[in-house]
This record gives sequence, C-alpha cells and structure tokens, in this order.
Amino acid sequence: MIEKPADVTAAVLREMQRTPDARTKELLALLVRHLHAFVQEARLTEREFQTAIRQLNAIGQHTTPSHNEAMLLAGSLGVSNLVCLLNNGAGGTRPTQANNLGPFYREGTPHCADGASIVRSPTPGPTLTVRGWVRDGEGQPIAGAEVDVWHSSPNGLYENQDPSQADMNLRGRLVTEADGSFSFVSVKPAGYPVPTGGPAGALLAAQGRHNLRPAHLHFLIVKPGYKTIASQVYDASDPNLETDSQFGVTKALLGNFERRGDGYALEFTFVLEPGESLRPSAPITGKAAA
Repeated sequence: MIEKPADVTAAVLREMQRTPDARTKELLALLVRHLHAFVQEARLTEREFQTAIRQLNAIGQHTTPSHNEAMLLAGSLGVSNLVCLLNNGAGGTRPTQANNLGPFYREGTPHCADGASIVRSPTPGPTLTVRGWVRDGEGQPIAGAEVDVWHSSPNGLYENQDPSQADMNLRGRLVTEADGSFSFVSVKPAGYPVPTGGPAGALLAAQGRHNLRPAHLHFLIVKPGYKTIASQVYDASDPNLETDSQFGVTKALLGNFERRGDGYALEFTFVLEPGESLRPSAPITGKAAA
C-alpha cells in the first residue's frame, strides 16, 4: 500500500518485474528511477507537471509528414549526439565521422551517377563540387557502399520544408567506386534556423539560445559488413560552430570548403567500423504543402 513518495517508485518497479524482455525491463527500470529522482530533487509542482504534459502533447501535435518535432527536440537537448558518440568510435573512445541523422532524412532518394548534380530545381548559390572516400579502419577502400547525401538550400530550407523546391532537390544516392570514392555537384549550403513553432523553439527561447545551425552536408553510408553511419560535414568557417543549436559539431567533422573559381570544392574521407548494416527509419515521409 502506498503511503509516502518513496512508496510510489518501489511500487512501479515491483510491477515492472513481470516485463518479459530483459533489455526492455532494464531500460524501463532505469527510466523510472531517474525520472522519479528528478521529480523528487526538483520538487516538481503540480503546475509545472501540467505544463510538462502540455509540452509532451505538443511534440505530437507539431509533428507532420514533413517535420519531426521529437527529433528536433532531442537534438536541442544534446541527446542525439550523445547517443551517436556513445555508439561509434569504438564506444566513444576515439573520434568518429558518425553524427546525428537529423530530422530531415527521407527514404527513396534517387540514385545518381558518380559526378552527377543533385540540384533538381533552380537553386541560387555558388556551385559546390564534393569528392569523398569511404575506407575501413586500415585505410583500405570500401567499394559498393551506398552513400545518401542531402542538405538545405542556401535559402535555409530543406526541400521537404519548401513547396517551391522540386521533390528530392539537393538529395541523391551514390555508390562508391573501386577506390572507395564518390562525387557529386550541388550548391554550397548555408547555415540556417531550425523551426521554432513547437516545444523545441520554446525550449531555446526559455534558455536564451539562438536557433541556428552551422552550414553542413548530411551523409548516410550503408555497406553490408560495416556499421551504418549517419554523418554531417560542417563548414569550418561558419560562425555558429561553437553554439550549434543541435550540439552536432565535432572536431572530426570540420570540412574545408575551398574556394575554386566561382564555386567551392570539398574533399572528405569517412571511416567505417565493422558491424551491423542497417538503414534507419526516416523521421519524415514527405513534403510540406504549399
């Protein structure tokens, strides 16, 4: 029988002992212990609890086929990158090219020939030529790896956010050559503001933080026998590297966007670890309506 606050935690943990899956039971028990400890330490008021429930509901209310508020909020709290770093780079013991998947990855990206352009509708901005390599831990090339790439337009919007952009604009899927290389042509991305109309925006405002992300390209690299990595390569000259609203920037992912004539060029090498090859579920499924 529950009589005092500590009895609540004990009762919940006792009932959860029937959970058949061992890992699920472990995770839920940890969640309950830490969540109840937070409530106790914070002396959470009833009004604060009601506000928190409204914010949780708002996560779902602000999620649409073209926008994933939960992913955005996880990044704004640093959870996304923490999970990434703990699960890559030999369990977080060395630098890694792995990074957040982000809230804008879409499935069904069109295949492109090596060196092709991923610009599918008029997109003003300087040309960017990208050449990358995928290698193993010994420096050997990995041929036949699928490389998805996507990034925002210089206007600060991904194509799924912007009805004026063609479907799958600035997105493409390439396959690495025998030497582990891949290449494509696009436009140079710019830094951009993340959406602030939901709980993630309220969180940033409450903390006095800006909502900007430094300019970057997204990559997802899949090859059987190797651990799938999502990655982002950041413009080393961007002014918001130290205050990224999604806490995604790591030293291992700073890229040199070198000026060449009227455009830019980027070269970057990714290193894959042995492990499970699994393509993640896309956090969004379509485009915003006009």
